[in-house]
Amino acid sequence: MSVNQRVGAAGSGKTTATAGSETEKSGLKKIVAASMVGTVVEWYEFFLYATAASLVFGTVFFPNAGSELDGIIAAFLTYAVGFIARPLGGIVFGQIGDKLGRKHTLQVTIIMVGAATFLMGCLPGFDTIGYWAPALLVALRFIQGFAVGGEWGGAVLLVAEHSPNASRGFWSSWPQAAVPVGNLLATIVLLIMTWILPPEQFLSWGWRVAFWLSAIIVVIGYYIRTHVSEAPIFLEARAQVEAEKAVNYGVLEVVKKYPKGILGAMGLRFAENILYYIIVSFSIVYLKTVHEYDTGQLLIALLIAHVVHFIVIPQVGRLSDRLGRKPVYLAGAVLGASWAFFAFPMFDTLNPVLIILAVTVGLCFHALMYAGQPAIMSEMFPTRMRYSGVSLGYQVTSILAGSMAPIIAAALLQQYNTWVPVAIYIMIACAITVVAVVTLKETKGASLREVDAVDARKHGLEPASSGN
Repeated sequence: MSVNQRVGAAGSGKTTATAGSETEKSGLKKIVAASMVGTVVEWYEFFLYATAASLVFGTVFFPNAGSELDGIIAAFLTYAVGFIARPLGGIVFGQIGDKLGRKHTLQVTIIMVGAATFLMGCLPGFDTIGYWAPALLVALRFIQGFAVGGEWGGAVLLVAEHSPNASRGFWSSWPQAAVPVGNLLATIVLLIMTWILPPEQFLSWGWRVAFWLSAIIVVIGYYIRTHVSEAPIFLEARAQVEAEKAVNYGVLEVVKKYPKGILGAMGLRFAENILYYIIVSFSIVYLKTVHEYDTGQLLIALLIAHVVHFIVIPQVGRLSDRLGRKPVYLAGAVLGASWAFFAFPMFDTLNPVLIILAVTVGLCFHALMYAGQPAIMSEMFPTRMRYSGVSLGYQVTSILAGSMAPIIAAALLQQYNTWVPVAIYIMIACAITVVAVVTLKETKGASLREVDAVDARKHGLEPASSGN
């Protein structure tokens, strides 16, 4: 072979490798898009409920409450129902997802949450059908929460299991970044409705439009999710389960074999979940009830903060690939503990710039914890029970953390008439998460196949694959 031929052959090999790499990257981007679109839908609808609970539902569905704050607390109790349903959804869809695949569960969850949200927009108020109104609201909220409970695990694992070991933090953070996008869309729709409608019309029917519009995003999200494939590592693990009757999967297996992993995931989730819902839900309540701050101005503050949150999350995910999961997460927990002590005094100034800054900084602190969750949690469990493990750790915590955070904060405000107990509440939550982070093993760059191999050796099983 001549020198030119050898050079040509080498160049051809490099071109082929480059083309293969580009093809893999293109396929990964498609997986990320499918995961993100569905997550945008789910969280558009979930956040829409949270905002409506702060602004509308107390009046429309609980008009007989003793005060405005009592009505808001009652609305937040129905909000909490969704969080109670989420671990049930995580258990059911985790079992299905570990057996049949991530893709199929994601198609079901997006339809369920879309239908429930659309029907919420059709519900008559208390003045029309009495107590049936809040009862039906609770039922639909339960269905919505049940579906969202199965959504997160499937969405992040679909990406994490396709991602290269060295950049899993970055790629799997994109489904997390879809959350502020969904929140942003919900905020924009509500903001437009408050701008173009007088308050009485917004309370009467304007808020319903935002719920009805969810149907459009659901159709788009479902279509995109039909065109993705399962990760090879999942197909290998499923083949192992089918080949060996001794190999189990799902909820009972992960509780039995990896209880420390579930508790660790719950500890990671605790402060992050509480901090987020204090920022995006209770801040609205505080400014609206204590200072009677303009609703439109509040939504603008959240809109700007969500844009920044979206930009920051993938960069934090990239940072976790470089510095490690633990130091980045630990920084988020420590900084999160300080947030309320300067944020609420900034709220009290009623200066729009300071309010926007307080909310935005809070979500940046939150991103330091939130961005790395898919990577670190996926690296804690083997493939055969990963969906169940991450869903349990993530969703069960929501009952004790996110669902109760706005309720506890509102009750503390009502009892003590000051934000200080709320700040202490957040600080205690962050301390719990700090302990969880410190006790976990660093998993930056971990191979999911090696996680499976360790699981196989530990429990006397044949490895699912001998691949790298």
